[in-house]
Amino acid sequence: MDQAWLEELREFVAIPSVSADPAHQDDVHRAAEWVRDFVKRAGGEAELQRRGTRDLVIGDIPATTNGAGAPTVMVYGHFDVQPPAPLDLWESPPFELQERDGWLYARGIADDKGPLYTLLKAAQLMREENSLPVNIRIACDGEEEIGGHSIVDFLEEDDRGADVCVIFDGGPTRPEQPEFALATRGLVGFHVTMRTGDRDMHSGYYGGAALNAIHALIQTLTALLARDGRLPEPLREGATPLTDVEKASFEHLPTGAQILDDADATVLDPKAPEEFYERTWAEPSLDVNGIFGGKPDFVNTTLVVEAHARFTIRLAPGQDPDTIAAAAERLLREAAPDGAQLTIERENSAAPGVFAPDLPAIKLGMDAFERALGTRPILVRVGGTLPIYPALAAKGIATIGTGFALRESNVHSPNERLRVEDVGRAVSAARELYTSLAGLG
Repeated sequence: MDQAWLEELREFVAIPSVSADPAHQDDVHRAAEWVRDFVKRAGGEAELQRRGTRDLVIGDIPATTNGAGAPTVMVYGHFDVQPPAPLDLWESPPFELQERDGWLYARGIADDKGPLYTLLKAAQLMREENSLPVNIRIACDGEEEIGGHSIVDFLEEDDRGADVCVIFDGGPTRPEQPEFALATRGLVGFHVTMRTGDRDMHSGYYGGAALNAIHALIQTLTALLARDGRLPEPLREGATPLTDVEKASFEHLPTGAQILDDADATVLDPKAPEEFYERTWAEPSLDVNGIFGGKPDFVNTTLVVEAHARFTIRLAPGQDPDTIAAAAERLLREAAPDGAQLTIERENSAAPGVFAPDLPAIKLGMDAFERALGTRPILVRVGGTLPIYPALAAKGIATIGTGFALRESNVHSPNERLRVEDVGRAVSAARELYTSLAGLG
């Protein structure tokens, strides 16, 4: 690996840009300045746009060939990182880049500072060689790790747009088999409160005769849970099935049984392993993320009259957040016991993002990756939620979403790491990608 690249990465990851911690707000700002200054050194122009308490980096690196006919490639990445805790599990300081046994270790090296760096470095190298055939448009944020929407707001207001967007974030299921994500699931999150009285009561006096709020809440939530791996029909409305192209990717991926076994997960039901990709790519899912009420830290005999829960629904491609949210609220109210007071607060939401597999940009991107890496990417869906995906889809900006972080890269965990060789592979892929996407002009 080029020593100059290593020093640039070392400098970038040394900034503890933890967006979830208010104490690091200035560090997130410093990371934004680092990206801005790199774009300028690469022969471009960039500025910070303040939105609320957060910065976006918006800039341009102009093409050196193709003149006015050069298409525009938007580059998105995020420069904020997850908190490093627990620190005692790190084998080296989280914000000091270290190389060991063919891996680079540091918080953010795999998610997403390292991958973002490779996209910027490729543009810089091609600009210096006078071989950059596309206009690079930079649009990066520092709040992806906390679900921020400033980049989404920017895209909604933006009139310039781009011919295609490239995102290096995440990575393949198998190390040498690149993947392009055609779709992401959406999300709707709720906070519910159940009240069954004015004050907690002695269970010896009232137990068996008065309604317990925790019991009532569990009964109510049960109406939303999956049966045989499928949510109730009202929560499945609009879900679109997998295409033949997406199903063809299964043969290049580990089986659902392998993935569940590697995670030491307990299967939901006997059919879950064989239906793994269908369920995580093309079906909505619901998870109760927490239930709290009463005094669980103490031995006590109390009949509790107030309980809370948070739950999230992952929306399948094709589903509408407002429709599914309304259906969830209706099911909850129908299931709540008589006399109980149920309060439902919708806390957040994001639509699914979907791109057609036959878009010209997708084909050009697949050709480029095959030339650069020797293996043609497969087309997959992502079970998670990325708010920028539906925002780009709404603008008609075709998106190539891929990455180089492996399952063993410890993303969001101690000892986050990226293979040294994948820095060079990512830069090579990005260079070939920019060259190929010139065909959009």
